[in-house]
Amino acid sequence: MHQSVCTIMNLNLHASVLLQGMYKYLERCFSDFRQRGFVVGYDTRGQVTSSCSSKRLAKLTAAVLLAKGVPVYLFSKYVPTPFVPYAVRQLKAAAGVMITASHNRKEDNGYKVYWENGAQITSPHDKEILKCIEECVEPWNGSWNENLVDTSPLTRDPLEEISKIYMEDLKKICYHRELNTKTNLKFIHTSFHGVGHDYVQLAFKAFGFKPPIPVPEQKDPDPDFSTVKCPNPEEGECVLELSLRLAEKESARVVLATDPDADRLAVAERQENGRWKVFTGNELAALFGWWMFRSWKANGSREADVKNVYMLATTVSSKILKAIALKEGFHFEETLPGFKWIGSRVKDLLDNGKEVLFAFEESIGFMCGTSVLDKDGVSAAVVIAEMASYLETKNLTLAQQLTEIYEMYGYHISKTSYFLCYEPPTIKRVFEKLRNFDFPKSYPKSCGAYGILHVRDVTTGYDSSQLNKKSVLPASKNSQMITFTFQNGCVATLRTSGTEPKIKYYAEMCARPEQSDKTFLEEQLQKVIEALIENFLEPSKNGLIWRSV
Repeated sequence: MHQSVCTIMNLNLHASVLLQGMYKYLERCFSDFRQRGFVVGYDTRGQVTSSCSSKRLAKLTAAVLLAKGVPVYLFSKYVPTPFVPYAVRQLKAAAGVMITASHNRKEDNGYKVYWENGAQITSPHDKEILKCIEECVEPWNGSWNENLVDTSPLTRDPLEEISKIYMEDLKKICYHRELNTKTNLKFIHTSFHGVGHDYVQLAFKAFGFKPPIPVPEQKDPDPDFSTVKCPNPEEGECVLELSLRLAEKESARVVLATDPDADRLAVAERQENGRWKVFTGNELAALFGWWMFRSWKANGSREADVKNVYMLATTVSSKILKAIALKEGFHFEETLPGFKWIGSRVKDLLDNGKEVLFAFEESIGFMCGTSVLDKDGVSAAVVIAEMASYLETKNLTLAQQLTEIYEMYGYHISKTSYFLCYEPPTIKRVFEKLRNFDFPKSYPKSCGAYGILHVRDVTTGYDSSQLNKKSVLPASKNSQMITFTFQNGCVATLRTSGTEPKIKYYAEMCARPEQSDKTFLEEQLQKVIEALIENFLEPSKNGLIWRSV
């Protein structure tokens, strides 16, 4: 099992046993648990051989709680992951789960757990739930009674209500409805065989758009993900083939791809030379950050204080929002990797009267506005469509606007990739070597020809840039993550994945606005990455498998 139940995990334990532990913990935390209830959502995954579909796991989940007299808001149909945290807050439920493995391989399934604040659970809740699960390994009476879902008066279907108010709330971040109704731009949408089609169609309607053109082969749920090598739109052009060909046929310039549980969004745009540009998560964040701040300025009251405005990103993501914040006067904050940290911090800021416009993680996860305290591919899709339609009236493409953003705030050139490693001792050895590089308890002072200015090790809580040598971000002992700040301005992080057998690297050159030689910056970044791989990861020596699709 992974380090916490809020991350996606393979279900080696039955759903009923997991929920028994969760029930035990929630009963301890909430005296009014039986009044407030619990939200359950699910995606469209399913294993024919084991009859283990997300829907069946959702019914088993509900049965455990119904047997204990807890009202359950069980969606009658598959929903996007962001609908669960949204419903938890709207219905004032104690907590909720989404049964999904997101963009993982078809054999996987898992839980995402949300607390009463609508954010994914963090410590200590995750550890305490695991303890309770370990105390409840024998199924209780009634835990396997799926029929309770159909017979219990405590079962409630929130689908119609939540879908309606979600789409109404979405209009709060629609700024050009009249323009949307008139645009000549066409949009292609693929839901990657998942849940997204119906909901993205409704979101476009809420914004005044004509419906996006769906990719017919990928429109309907298919747990085998039969037309893609892997169900992850982040992998780029190689998994967007059907979308791009349809766009060319329909003369559509923009392709929108939601992942199977519709909490993430990939975007591609056809350029003047006929080639496609698939934007990285960091590039999309630059566009979203610029757009959300521009819209706030244009539509806010004169009394609105820019010093009350916040944007957030995970620490392995681009620093472009930091650059925009420095110039425009709003606040920027970093969190540990994972939207659970962003969601919790955003809720704290909102509770203290702050205004949060946007947050993101580089792996194409975006939060526009604060109706949902998690990443949301549905809202992100329609916001990028409105942005593209607005830019079209200025004779600008998304790519051209991105260049303008970089020229105004400084180029931020980044690259993210990974190596597969199926041996946990090897992963540990790689990181322990970095902590004991030239001699015990010493970090590297250079990487090949590139001098290192600072080292931050979030696993141990060390940060050489701080006077007390302690990391400002909280220590995270259950995962590996070390960040190197180089003398040439490059920032690079090595970390393990929370859900997959990967060592990831994130590298970015952060330039000042006057440093406009993009080619030079790209060359410098590539050289640092090559040095990082050769000297720190040593793939041949450690048997690491290069990324491939």
